[in-house]
Amino acid sequence: MRNVIVLGSGPAGLTAAIYTTRAGLHPLVVAGAEAGGQLMLTTEVENYPGFAEAILGPDLMANMRAQAERVGAEFVSEDATALNLSGPFRVTLQSGDVHETRALIIATGATAKLLGLPGERRLMGRGVSTCATCDGFFFRNRDVLVVGGGDTAMEEALYLAKLARSVTVVHRRDHLRASRIMAERAMHHEKIGFLWNSVVREVLGDGKVSGVRLEDLKTGHVTQRPTDGVFVAIGHKPNTELLAGQVAMDENGYILRTKRSMTSVEGVFVAGDVHDHTYRQAVTAAGYGCEAAIDAERWLTERGVTAG
Repeated sequence: MRNVIVLGSGPAGLTAAIYTTRAGLHPLVVAGAEAGGQLMLTTEVENYPGFAEAILGPDLMANMRAQAERVGAEFVSEDATALNLSGPFRVTLQSGDVHETRALIIATGATAKLLGLPGERRLMGRGVSTCATCDGFFFRNRDVLVVGGGDTAMEEALYLAKLARSVTVVHRRDHLRASRIMAERAMHHEKIGFLWNSVVREVLGDGKVSGVRLEDLKTGHVTQRPTDGVFVAIGHKPNTELLAGQVAMDENGYILRTKRSMTSVEGVFVAGDVHDHTYRQAVTAAGYGCEAAIDAERWLTERGVTAG
């Protein structure tokens, strides 16, 4: 029986691992087969405190994991295939191993929805991005595209308009799905233009984005358009499949918090993008990981579980 199992190895999960390890709770971190979270898809990170020079996303995650391992966190590089939150919490791994735990911290993150286009993944972090607040700084005085028509796309476009030379929103319909106030703000902004009834068919570039191939859905005409960046803004999907029907979630599948970081299940805590659909930053995820770890420690102490 473990005191704590942490599911996930992004900033939230690794921070929770550091804090629970230092509290003497000997956590097991289920890192996943593809560890590290969304930062593994980024190049330079300039907005994480403590680094005077930019650090590569994978390097930042490697540093955080090394810190967790140095203080004594135990890792398993497998995906969880099943969770049972009734009675003793049980986590089943790909290998078939089953681990029981008194407290569980869910830090499985969220996955940005992608378009599935040629060149999209190859150029991720090299001109393709899913986060304007993360990467917009690198596109100062440049021309960028935002793909999408909802509130997320309008938020991205408005943020990028503060930095970029021009922002063009590509939308497959002739009207936006965004709320009226967000749509009006974007449509009245002098730096934001719109390509209606259009879709991106391919992201172009050798080493970095140089343009896109666009199709006009009304005429079928395909054109090539130069751009410095492509921001895919069609939403995120929280990684909560294993928790369906076991903890309370909102209509989009994000886990709901009750008291601080506690979920609707006593003893199950949540941290990071799997519940946070507002900020979605590495630094806020780390903060939520700290919160969940402290809450779990206090919850266990109240039940007579001591460190050591």
